[in-house]
Amino acid sequence: MFRRGIRVEDIETVLGTGQLIREYPDEKPQASFLMLGFINNRPLHVVASTDELGDCYIITAYEPDIQLWNEKFTVKK
Repeated sequence: MFRRGIRVEDIETVLGTGQLIREYPDEKPQASFLMLGFINNRPLHVVASTDELGDCYIITAYEPDIQLWNEKFTVKK
């Protein structure tokens, strides 16, 4: 995340105001989800999960590649 120039504040913004793109209910050890948000017009994907207590765990965060995603960064090609 830090090598990619993504700050903790960016993650918080995406999780707080972003768009839910996909859910992964069968992931182990717990279900996860993919969020899309924009920070200064930069698209960011955040994959995270929450436990039964509501604690949030960040799995990864990255800038989606336009060659792998549609122009809205919501559907993988």
